[in-house]
Amino acid sequence: MSMHHTGLPGAPLDEAPEDALSLRRPRPTVGCVVPAYNEQETIAGVLDSLLSQTRLPDAIHVVVNNTTDHTAEIASHYAGPHVRGHGDDQQLTAIYVHDIGENPDKKVGALNYGFSLVEGMDYLLGVDGDTTADPRALELLVEEMASDDRLGGISAIYSIDDSAVTGIIGKFLVAGQRAQFAAFNLQNLLRGRNMAVLGGQYSIFSVAALHQVIAQTHQRSPWVRDSEIEDSLLSLQIKSAGYLTKISAGARANVGGMTTLRALDAQQVKWNTGAIDLMWPGQRGDTKGQPLHPNLRLRWFENISMAINGFTRSAFFFLLTCSLMFHAFLFSPIWLVPPLAAVALNARIAHAMKFRNRRDYWFAIGIVPAELYMWVRLGHFARSWTKFLGRSQTDNWALQARAESGGNTSLVPAHLLPVFALLAVLGVAVASWAQLPEGAKSDVLVVGWTVLGLVTILQTSWMALKVLRPYRGYEV
Repeated sequence: MSMHHTGLPGAPLDEAPEDALSLRRPRPTVGCVVPAYNEQETIAGVLDSLLSQTRLPDAIHVVVNNTTDHTAEIASHYAGPHVRGHGDDQQLTAIYVHDIGENPDKKVGALNYGFSLVEGMDYLLGVDGDTTADPRALELLVEEMASDDRLGGISAIYSIDDSAVTGIIGKFLVAGQRAQFAAFNLQNLLRGRNMAVLGGQYSIFSVAALHQVIAQTHQRSPWVRDSEIEDSLLSLQIKSAGYLTKISAGARANVGGMTTLRALDAQQVKWNTGAIDLMWPGQRGDTKGQPLHPNLRLRWFENISMAINGFTRSAFFFLLTCSLMFHAFLFSPIWLVPPLAAVALNARIAHAMKFRNRRDYWFAIGIVPAELYMWVRLGHFARSWTKFLGRSQTDNWALQARAESGGNTSLVPAHLLPVFALLAVLGVAVASWAQLPEGAKSDVLVVGWTVLGLVTILQTSWMALKVLRPYRGYEV
């Protein structure tokens, strides 16, 4: 189904003296593209959010693809022209619904189809089919884009609305994702607002910058499926084309959260595997790794940090188990310093959330929820590197879609594999240690605790520095 109504609306300049008109910049035009795959539960809210913006897009294209539900039918009720306001304050927009049927390129294909529909406009606003924004979000994005021609794209500040989340697991996972988004947003805001990833959830792009990417990369369209994370690859290409990629200081959007372990695992593994693919040196398929690209510095830091977190936790459980078996365990109050530093950092990040609530604070200061979520993330980290190093050729797009819909065909869920693997490794390590002579056992414990202590001191010092770092008034 493809519904077309009126031509793309424009906004005429207000009447003004001729000399003033010559100095006034034309009102930039914005074409919005909403790729929608099985979004019948959320598409109405997304369109209501777009029509509630203080600055309306000039056209909204809903690109329905591979859908088996009623997304197109629901969106079609919004199709046609929309007028808001009167006189000089009047704004016009039009909503078009395009059902492109089966699309092998999935979201990438939908985005590129939408790009072809906004040719001639100044900016492209990409909005996911489950993302809603604050009323002033688009106004703020357009104002900043229009203020600096060096900008290739700006991402909104992302969070998740947890007001309708039900169930203990769902609330726990969404609280973790809110904290994860907040930490990521803060890192980017404090790095000169340089955004490593212009996330497809709610980002605005310069159409001129997208054309520059096409010309430099010899691509037919801005988005390609060469990477598991098409938005990260495009962000790198925009940066390489000489443009800036930023995160907004004020535009905010709520994205769809993952409320099951299986869905979160599929999403995070896809994201992490795609990031590793971009980070890794050399040529893999059609994507050339760019380990020194400035947009990937934060990715390297995240992966190194996760590796250290995995080492300290695994080593602690191994050494603790062996010490108890050897009757050599002695508790020291100084061991409480690292978890207290983590609580302080998590609480500070929670306090920096603009729409924080009691659940965010409890997640931060309760120690157990944040620690459990860290173990969940370590599982994603391990699975991502295993898939990458094993050169596993799987369609992670399809796996994520299946996981979000509740489908599962494996005997052992993939998100539980890291748990079994860790238990097996720790079991083998403890059993091997138990076979050593008494003196060797003692030496392993002394060296192990010493190394773990030094790493933990460095890790705790880094957390303390982050706790004391000024946030310069930013809220996420």
